[in-house]
Amino acid sequence: MKKYKVIANGVEYEVLIELLSDDTAPVPQSAPEKAPEAEKPAAASAGEGAIKAPLTGTITSVNVKAGDAVKKGQVLMILEAMKMENEILAPSDGKVVSVSVSAGKQVDAGDVLCVVG
Repeated sequence: MKKYKVIANGVEYEVLIELLSDDTAPVPQSAPEKAPEAEKPAAASAGEGAIKAPLTGTITSVNVKAGDAVKKGQVLMILEAMKMENEILAPSDGKVVSVSVSAGKQVDAGDVLCVVG
């Protein structure tokens, strides 16, 4: 064990650190076969245009109704989660086929909010 002195926020601490392994040779790792997928935006679509809730929260406003034409990036609704308002955006141009939620409704991550076709 080795003894070290650490100062945090002006307070001095003595710590003991025990070396559990002395493996200094790096372990070879295989390269990933493909690059990791980028994080999807809040309006990620799944299936046949289904727009799902990215996280659990409350729908505070719904800006579209079935039959409305929407443009890519248009705000479809607002989802409040962890005291933050999250815009749910249209993933592409299209027409709102159905809306499954209304203002004030609690949703879980993965719930279908609406369908854009």
